[in-house]
Amino acid sequence: MKVIYLNTPNSILNSFVAELRDTTIQKDSMRFRRNLERIGEVMAYEISKTFSFTEKNIQTPLGIAPTYTPDNQTVLATILRAGIPYHQGFLSYMDHAENAFVSAYRKYKDRLNFDIHIEYIAAPPLTGKTLIITDPMLATGSSMELAYEALRTKGEPAEIHFAAIIASRQAVDYLQEKLPEAPITLWIAALDDDLDEHAYIVPGLGDAGDLAYGEKE
Repeated sequence: MKVIYLNTPNSILNSFVAELRDTTIQKDSMRFRRNLERIGEVMAYEISKTFSFTEKNIQTPLGIAPTYTPDNQTVLATILRAGIPYHQGFLSYMDHAENAFVSAYRKYKDRLNFDIHIEYIAAPPLTGKTLIITDPMLATGSSMELAYEALRTKGEPAEIHFAAIIASRQAVDYLQEKLPEAPITLWIAALDDDLDEHAYIVPGLGDAGDLAYGEKE
């Protein structure tokens, strides 16, 4: 698995991540969702650089303009619910993409221990396509792994990209161990070193779903 960190070299992406983390700015849920979306747009642009392109001649009012456009049949998949605005950022740039959705949640056995459960999947056929799975927070890596395995029931993609805004070092190590030979590129905007006892990323930003859409019971 190839890992690409988009916070080096420095770019405007850092500002969007900084606002997501900032406890004062987090009080504005609309701003929080918009920053998730903007990071999705930046990542969609960066990932598109890996696509295959074909030259096309485009008729303009004054002549013919040779232009290179992507050939990839792309499927954008997201893990509900915090992934929705992040997904929309990707879709704003990859507007011809098909879409897939997976529900993954933590089912707690006690205060500190949980399993990841998949309850819902909706996806088009994936065989031969470019699959991009988006999840803002990559804490343990288990949700991403299980979403990937669930989506593979819809066919074998030609190439796979995982995209996360903030990832823990443990999650990166976990995915590299579990999926060493898979043709996957992992894209990350920021890497944090620690998880707390509840498996939340530290310093992280808190619960992205709650910050985007309100607290849940």
